[in-house]
Amino acid sequence: MKRICIIGSTGSIGRTTLQVTKWLSGMFKVVGLACNRNWMIMAEQVIEYAPEVVAIRDKEASEKLVKLVGEDFKLMTGDEGIMEVATLPDVDLVVIAVVGSAGLRPTIEAIKAGKTVALANKESLVMAGDIIMELAEERGVRILPVDSEHSAIFQCLEGRDIGELDKIVLTASGGPFLNLSKNEIEKATLENALNHPQWRMGKKVSIDSATLFNKGLEVIEAHHLFGIPYEKIDVVIHPQSIVHSLIKLVDSSYIAQLAPSDMAIPIQYALTYPQRYESRSADYEMYEFNNLEFIKPDTEKFPCLEIAIEAGKQGGLCPTVVSVADEVAVNAFIEDKLGFRYIPIVLEKAIENIECGRITDILDIFEKEEETRNFVTSLIKGGLK
Repeated sequence: MKRICIIGSTGSIGRTTLQVTKWLSGMFKVVGLACNRNWMIMAEQVIEYAPEVVAIRDKEASEKLVKLVGEDFKLMTGDEGIMEVATLPDVDLVVIAVVGSAGLRPTIEAIKAGKTVALANKESLVMAGDIIMELAEERGVRILPVDSEHSAIFQCLEGRDIGELDKIVLTASGGPFLNLSKNEIEKATLENALNHPQWRMGKKVSIDSATLFNKGLEVIEAHHLFGIPYEKIDVVIHPQSIVHSLIKLVDSSYIAQLAPSDMAIPIQYALTYPQRYESRSADYEMYEFNNLEFIKPDTEKFPCLEIAIEAGKQGGLCPTVVSVADEVAVNAFIEDKLGFRYIPIVLEKAIENIECGRITDILDIFEKEEETRNFVTSLIKGGLK
């Protein structure tokens, strides 16, 4: 039985991960669960999965949890509690399912503790890819990708000599605004942005999909995860979301991974790797994969894609700045404090005004994160011209 913990268990990926462990009954023991403040969903998870350790970052939320379900488990709060769950000594696999820069610290601590990491948090590799991959190699830790695109590339590359590779191709659905004009996109509401045609995800990821910023982050992530130079990473719009990504070999052959649009599939593969088991996800026959389209991205309509990729190429602290700036801008959009059209403007202003030097220590990243949050928050409060 594999003993696992989930950082971000109350979010979309965390909930699906728990569902997969339930499907594969007897194969997993959920030892630890951690979240920010959603004590109501955590209460349901505690009752159903009986974890030994629970961490809720928000102390008031943790008190509400105890009042509702009692305390037949070890309860911790604050960032220290999250880190303790990520490093529990008898855990085999740590699933990092939290969104945003909050995933960086638990990822690093889990690797330091020698845990296998199933990584669904883009920002960890975007902000500290060199540090994380070097640390993983030093500790002999395997990082298993959970994102459907990176899981697809991981599967296509397995057992293959890297010298055979010409390039990797990340597919993007195009989001809800693929067929709209630039002017229509700039007027988008929150409801519009959350109405993804293929996937059901959390708000942050859904909005990043609508701007294509998420695909820029995935390019940076792929660069670090697979050790592939940026010039060998392409992005293609694939509205059907059936081909989850491809690799092109030096003899002009393409190899792709195809599957239904269901995050349970890459999550299950990360949990059971290297074995495969029957899935309870919706099944398809090949003749249902009709009219598969592949379209070049329009960076005039979706400037966030190019902004993110250029930040990755610049390297150093630039990916941290652009990632954190997007996080603050998206939260402001969700709270109706910023128009959709201003999101790429915020990213550009952050890069223009914040010095993006080299990373000499992990503390550089945390300091730059705070500086970026303060700058962007002040920029939004002051109004954008």
